[in-house]
Amino acid sequence: MACLNPDGELTESAKQILNAMERPILLSEVAARTGLPLYRIRSASRELAEAGFAAEAGGEWQVTGVGMAAIRKTESAA
Repeated sequence: MACLNPDGELTESAKQILNAMERPILLSEVAARTGLPLYRIRSASRELAEAGFAAEAGGEWQVTGVGMAAIRKTESAA
């Protein structure tokens, strides 16, 4: 699952996932909140972490400051 569009902007599903990670959360909870399958959440979370948009600690995931800035950037462009 690609989390970034060719222009470098977050995809809609990536924004949904990062918004769900506003506070520390398990990936199964992210799947329940977004309605996306858990396998897609797992794949996307790894990609988002590699990009610096999300971080995992103790099995819980949370959006980073970089991730929040990327969300705000895409929302202000709309």
